Amino acid sequence: MTTFWSLYVTVLSLGTIFALTWLLLSTRKGQRNEQTDETVGHSFDGIEEYDNPLPKWWFMLFVGTIIFALGYLALYPGLGNWKGLLPGYNYLDNEKQTAFANGQTGWTGVHEWEKEMAKSDAKFGPIFAKFASMPIEEVAKDPQALKMGGRLFASNCSVCHGSDAKGAYGFPNLTDADWRWGGEPEVIKTSIMGGRHAVMPAWAEVIGEQGVADVAAFVVTNLDGRKLPEDAKADPVAGQKLFAANCVACHGPQGKGTPAMGAPDLTHPGAFIYGSSFAQLQQTIRYGRQGQMPAQEQMQGNDKVHLLAAYVYSLSHGEKAPAEDAQ
Repeated sequence: MTTFWSLYVTVLSLGTIFALTWLLLSTRKGQRNEQTDETVGHSFDGIEEYDNPLPKWWFMLFVGTIIFALGYLALYPGLGNWKGLLPGYNYLDNEKQTAFANGQTGWTGVHEWEKEMAKSDAKFGPIFAKFASMPIEEVAKDPQALKMGGRLFASNCSVCHGSDAKGAYGFPNLTDADWRWGGEPEVIKTSIMGGRHAVMPAWAEVIGEQGVADVAAFVVTNLDGRKLPEDAKADPVAGQKLFAANCVACHGPQGKGTPAMGAPDLTHPGAFIYGSSFAQLQQTIRYGRQGQMPAQEQMQGNDKVHLLAAYVYSLSHGEKAPAEDAQ
């Protein structure tokens, strides 16, 4: 904050407090001390107000709020660039002399958060490190690790994948065997660490509306093994030719997908996170899809991601974590 705006905020804040103090004291000075039956001379819907002084407790409460405001502004940031007198610490850890991330001292909300994180890391860091040194498959068998991973999942992943990890519209189910980028333990960890960005291009301008319907018909009948709606005007045979010419590069000649590209296996129901009906498939082919899995490396770090990967791996391999632990 520049000096001008710092002074502006300071003068405005203190000026308001002092103006209120003057108003309170000046109006208090002109009030009578005794009770009276006289009114202020105004009537509001037949209701009149006695011309009595404010109760002393109300006056003292007002004075107390002013004293509190001045004390708070002296101890904590609130007056422009003023850092506050308390608590005035310089480091997160006085023994290790770890400086705050911004290199500044004094109290701020960010500094308070950094202190809490430092305490948490000191307490739980060794536990996370222990599990991080173990293979993900072994971590996935440890009840304590699954509880910790379940809580991490509930706090960071359930908003998209659901508290039961069974996904939602546009977000894959993590409890089945359908994995776009691969379901091996280290691949799951890589997905969580670095995130994923999958793009299904729009094909309407390339193959036309009839081509969109034909390809959707081929996917429904030949790959997914379902029947077309009775009123569907589409040719699966023509769709197969278009699929071979345009789609095999990602989904493969058999439609079983390419994990390296994030292209799903179109022969499994779990591939269709945007809907598998004939109409929904046409929408996907016509306009394409874009999905992004945010990277968690900066937010969680390697040790927590390791636990998360083990928890996610456990959802589709072996025993699952207790439901209440993932809530």
